Amino acid sequence: MKKVSRVFYVTVALVIITVFFGAVFPEQFEQITGNIKSFVATRFGWYYMLLMSALVIFSIFIALSPYGQIRLGKDNEEPDFSTPTWVAMLFSAGMGIGLVFYGAAEPLSHYMSNAPTADEGSGKAFKEGLTYAYFHWGLHVWAMYGITALALAFFQFRKEEPGLISSTLKPLFGEKVNGPLGKVIDVLAVFATVFGVATSLGFGAVQINGGLSHLFGLDVDFSSQFMIIAVVTILFLISAWSGLSKGIKYLSNTNMVLAIVLLIIVLVVGPTLLILNMFTETFGMYMDYLIKSSFRTSPLEGDNRGWLDAWTIFYWAWWISWAPFVGMFIARISRGRTVRQFMTGVLILPTLVVSIWYAAFGTTAGDVQNSGTDLTQHATELVLFNMFDQLPMSLILSIVAILLIGSFFITSADSATFVLGMQSTHGSLEPPNGIKITWGIAQSSVALILLYVGGLQAIQNTIIVAALPFSFIMILMVIALFKALSRELQVINRRR
Repeated sequence: MKKVSRVFYVTVALVIITVFFGAVFPEQFEQITGNIKSFVATRFGWYYMLLMSALVIFSIFIALSPYGQIRLGKDNEEPDFSTPTWVAMLFSAGMGIGLVFYGAAEPLSHYMSNAPTADEGSGKAFKEGLTYAYFHWGLHVWAMYGITALALAFFQFRKEEPGLISSTLKPLFGEKVNGPLGKVIDVLAVFATVFGVATSLGFGAVQINGGLSHLFGLDVDFSSQFMIIAVVTILFLISAWSGLSKGIKYLSNTNMVLAIVLLIIVLVVGPTLLILNMFTETFGMYMDYLIKSSFRTSPLEGDNRGWLDAWTIFYWAWWISWAPFVGMFIARISRGRTVRQFMTGVLILPTLVVSIWYAAFGTTAGDVQNSGTDLTQHATELVLFNMFDQLPMSLILSIVAILLIGSFFITSADSATFVLGMQSTHGSLEPPNGIKITWGIAQSSVALILLYVGGLQAIQNTIIVAALPFSFIMILMVIALFKALSRELQVINRRR
């Protein structure tokens, strides 16, 4: 425990204070955070749109530029993980439970009640639902994760700096990042990670509970969710104890196998031809809408500004708040890859996988809805299982989905304990097991308390508010990274 930094103690104190306030005054907490979230969405919507679009442009530029030849490590280093395992790990950490939770529900919601420009229930709304699901979970998200991870990996493995968010700003602030300024930055990153993952764990527990209730009649209540989180906590702590190259690696590969099995079954037993046609057309629409959607701010009356705030602005802030966690984890597993390999893989592969996933599940949900079964009457966590009821092999589909949610649940928590351990031990590549276990228990405890007081919405609000200051840090990270890459390329060229 001698490696533990002040970041650990400060963040633990902030987490305790926040959770205490949320538990004792849940209504006031949700109201205050909700008001701040609304202010941020209304006043800074244009800023989030410009920032995320700029990150996409910068990511593509870096991948195609001469900087792409720089290796994230020494010149002769090979990647730590094979490409399939690497893709499985970054995908599991970056999306995980969310894809299963929203895979059918989000496109259906756009189709039936929340289409940005089309009449609800229309064919255009059906297509828009899929197009905007790709948009919200695709290129922009992975560009943001990619740049954060690239900065961390470059400074950690090429320049041998600690694996901390603050270390990426050294080209701008020098040794000041080792003082109070750096500690504030790292505390913000750890705080966002704890609550971001705790919220995800809460969603996972609710959906597993919903699936078990749907299949076996298990009560949907806090007691059931407590037991689910307790079992999963034991499992992910065992995985965390075994280390990165065993636990998370094997779990991530398991995730991909289960996800592929579930996807293939839905493609086969669902409306296969419709799925293929919808994917082809809506992915083309996504490419066509990309620039227009990237800069949409709905400034005038009648522009459906409420939809933009509730969906796109919400998602952009949500993903930014996850950037410290996902960026640090992707950086840690990417040692030995070139910048071009890294950025190309992070941008293209997950975007394609996400789009195929949403096309399969979103199209199937829309088709079931059109057949006369109203899926919109069910809570979000139950849409998937009620959709399965209308397909052949429904029991197998539901069981595989529950297993996949559980596996994603364990992987996300395991990855987060590793990242939190790094951040609270001066960037150690092998955090002590005691620290990882402490963070693992803390995450599960926060999730349980939030579920008990019904505070998931309030904590989502908190994360979105925290995304605003971290977005400024991201801008500084981009400037510092560009400056450092330019210097590194000059050094490489002089050696030739």
